[in-house]
Amino acid sequence: MAQKFSRFFFLFIGFVIAAMLFSCASRNSIIYFYNSPNINSKDSSISYTPILKADDLLGINVSSIDIEAAKPFNLSVVSYSTNGQVTGVPTVQGFLINSDGTIDFPVIGKIKIAGLSRTEATDFLKDKLKDYITNPIVNIKILNFKITVIGDVRSPGTYTIPNERITILEAIGLAGDLNITGVRNNVLVIREINGKKTGFRVDLTSDNVINSPVYYLNQNDIIYIEPNKTKVNSARIGGNVNIVLSAVSLLFSSIYLIITLSKL
Repeated sequence: MAQKFSRFFFLFIGFVIAAMLFSCASRNSIIYFYNSPNINSKDSSISYTPILKADDLLGINVSSIDIEAAKPFNLSVVSYSTNGQVTGVPTVQGFLINSDGTIDFPVIGKIKIAGLSRTEATDFLKDKLKDYITNPIVNIKILNFKITVIGDVRSPGTYTIPNERITILEAIGLAGDLNITGVRNNVLVIREINGKKTGFRVDLTSDNVINSPVYYLNQNDIIYIEPNKTKVNSARIGGNVNIVLSAVSLLFSSIYLIITLSKL
């Protein structure tokens, strides 16, 4: 009986080891750019030009040699405390692009700016200002350029990007990188295009990621990292190690009971 138990025990251990090996992620599903031996020679065909759209908050500064002539076209710089009182700490005020794509600009009035790149919007506004200012200088900045990273990453959240330029890899870096259980070859990027949510799938293990239309992120893009099957299955049973330990304990208790009864 002892020999049978020993044989059963080793079979059980072998089964556990085999299950662990099969559940482990393969190397090419974990490493970034696994299939990218020549990534240094890759040229990205994607150019990055952020397009202004509804709900963007723009910081617009107008300047000129004639300082007094430019003043009416700049918002006053103030800030407010939580109780609505004006404080002495300066805060940049912005122009919010309305749902119809317009902003209400001082003196000029309502102008449509959505759908333009920042460079196009700058040139457009300069042209409008020529009737009021000689050689106007216009600087436009998106104040609420932000992206969101959720799912199986270390620090999910929404991040404001000050320079209006970020790649999907940089965004994942901001979120602390993927957990080891995060799926790298099926990353989902959700982007709003013409008022509709559109999904893009990205394989971070491939060198072709740099040619993806979502390699450079747009404002308000959402990145979702799904967990692998092992983590999903673990969550399905509650993710409680005690359940597994209880099952193993029950198995060995049953074996012990069978051995004990066989000796009676």
